[in-house]
Amino acid sequence: MIDQPVRNTFLPYGRQWIDEEDIQAVVDTLRGDFLTTGPAVDEFEQAIAQYVGARYAVSFSNGTAALHGACFAAEIGEGDEVITTPMTFAASANCVLYQKGIPVFADIDPTTYNLDPNAIEQAITPRTKAIIPVHFTGQPAAMQEIHRIAEQHDLVVIEDAAHALGATYQGKRIGALSDMTMFSFHPVKHITSGEGGIITTNDEVYYRKLLQFRTHGITKSAEQLVDHDGPWYYEMQFLGFNYRMTDIQAVLGTSQLKKIERFIELRKYYVSLYNEAFRELSEITIPHQDESGESSWHLYIIRLNQNRLNGSRKELFEALLNENIGVNVHYIPVHWMPYYQELGYEKGICPHAETLYEDIITLPLFPAMTEEDVYDVIDAVKKVLKRYGK
Repeated sequence: MIDQPVRNTFLPYGRQWIDEEDIQAVVDTLRGDFLTTGPAVDEFEQAIAQYVGARYAVSFSNGTAALHGACFAAEIGEGDEVITTPMTFAASANCVLYQKGIPVFADIDPTTYNLDPNAIEQAITPRTKAIIPVHFTGQPAAMQEIHRIAEQHDLVVIEDAAHALGATYQGKRIGALSDMTMFSFHPVKHITSGEGGIITTNDEVYYRKLLQFRTHGITKSAEQLVDHDGPWYYEMQFLGFNYRMTDIQAVLGTSQLKKIERFIELRKYYVSLYNEAFRELSEITIPHQDESGESSWHLYIIRLNQNRLNGSRKELFEALLNENIGVNVHYIPVHWMPYYQELGYEKGICPHAETLYEDIITLPLFPAMTEEDVYDVIDAVKKVLKRYGK
């Protein structure tokens, strides 16, 4: 008898939820006067700033560009060291390289999977300029300790909150706690603008640098100009980039932001179903929720307890794919990438992160899922664990 998969159709690990209001907002923009950077961008930036409680927000074409802008605004330069986590997407470290800085990877807390403040302190040298903590899976990092370290050593803090729109730390929303915070609007994130990113900040100096950086280093602002030949006049004052968001992207983002509380509510509900189903299973460890904050649950990651299994992570991963469950792995440690190995980074420098990578599988989690989808995932996980459990 052929073993039938739990599902007949494939369920991805993440997916956008676009409704008719979103579509109409984009159509209206296409019929309007502005397609590139116009009034819709200003409206989106103001909406995000208000939502997270920041004074300013500067949008970018994507999250990576936003991180690059933050590193520029923080004046990261050649030889400057920036401490970050290896348990992240490559952009969290690449943004430092774009500025000719040096990413320094500090290990994670094995319980929260976020940067360990003790590892940060051990990694600080006279050349350290900044810290880029990542709110991995949506759970806020230990920001109180990180801010204490930053203040003690006069370091800039740039939060990579690509996973954490809507998350809270000590009762406050992520986005206005540090010097700068980046959010991503990729389709698998909490809201989407197709592609897009943003930096929020309370610092006017950073704000003005970010605005100019995303527009080739050009300004038309009268108070910033060296000369002023007339109303047409503008100046390129440093080498910036064309990193602007379009009105098409921005209007979609604004429409999506109106639904974010519902999106997060569904994510949390589906997580509660996963937790209830998996809590007593000895073969896996469910995610830890730290008391200092509240995750907005971008990802749901299970950790395999290898001593309770007869199969490898690869075997379980492939078995879940065969059940039409779109599992993934987040992330391969950045310093394991061939490019970083060529730069001289070695395996073994972050043992907790590296061990975690060997054990984890990401399960589907997105608001457009249904309860039936969630229970399909639960059934598939239990089916595979029964097959490979001891």
